[in-house]
Amino acid sequence: MTTHADVPVASRNATRQRRNRWFARVGWRHLVGMLAVVFSLFPILFVLSAALNPLGTLSSTDLVPTGGVSFENFTNLFDKFAFGHWFLNSLLIAGAAAFVSIFLSALAAYAFSRMRFAGRRFGLLTLLLIQMFPQFLAIVAIFLIFTTVTDLWPAIGFNTPWGLFLLYMGGALGVNTWLMKGFFDTLPRELDESATMDGATHAQIFFRIMLPLVAPILAVTALLSFISTINEFMIANVFLTDTESKTLAVGMFGMVAGERNNNFGMFAAGTLLTAIPTVLVFQLLQRYIVSGLTAGAVKG
Repeated sequence: MTTHADVPVASRNATRQRRNRWFARVGWRHLVGMLAVVFSLFPILFVLSAALNPLGTLSSTDLVPTGGVSFENFTNLFDKFAFGHWFLNSLLIAGAAAFVSIFLSALAAYAFSRMRFAGRRFGLLTLLLIQMFPQFLAIVAIFLIFTTVTDLWPAIGFNTPWGLFLLYMGGALGVNTWLMKGFFDTLPRELDESATMDGATHAQIFFRIMLPLVAPILAVTALLSFISTINEFMIANVFLTDTESKTLAVGMFGMVAGERNNNFGMFAAGTLLTAIPTVLVFQLLQRYIVSGLTAGAVKG
């Protein structure tokens, strides 16, 4: 026989059991998510604190600025260094390289997906094989080529944004072509056949029918290309030596290469400004990213 005193105990036990079941099913995911957010936000808060700290040294940087808040590091960044030139150079090179490489990759992916020609399989395997080796392994050959190009055509060579643009443009063609080819394979061939019966050429099919349908994978590859290009350091450090021709990665490395402690505040301020273009591009293309990555991985 159950007494009135046993009812609250039973109710508490049932509530505890429901809570345990909820945590076993869903709650641990929220806990892991919150830990991941804290883990990812901590370095961002540390960099933000260093950028707003007027002392601008590693030894005096805390998570919460103790010396007050100041924007002196941001103003000194433009007064003492050619940060504006580095910023514009990076945006110009990364944007142009991403746009041109995406367009060329889309053309190649359409050909590999929709056309049958001699050497098609060999070409796809060659693209995949090339991507296994980092571009920096060919730096000696590229350096010799650029030495000859600089002598013949100084506008495209060392210390020029167009020379670095040509290098970056070809660096991501292979992986972008593979991603786009997988996305093109998911589109029904009946679209091509019906357009061909109506008298459309391959160019009309590509520009008027295919490109609007593959917008998600175009956005994904554009974002990946832009991020990889704007963050690239090794090749840019070899081919850019003039102060005003440097990119953000090369210029900001020079800021802290000799005096890490003294310029850390300005380095942190530059890091925050450097992240703005990437965040804006990500926000603009956010709705395409998930669908583009998942659909492009269905077929290869």
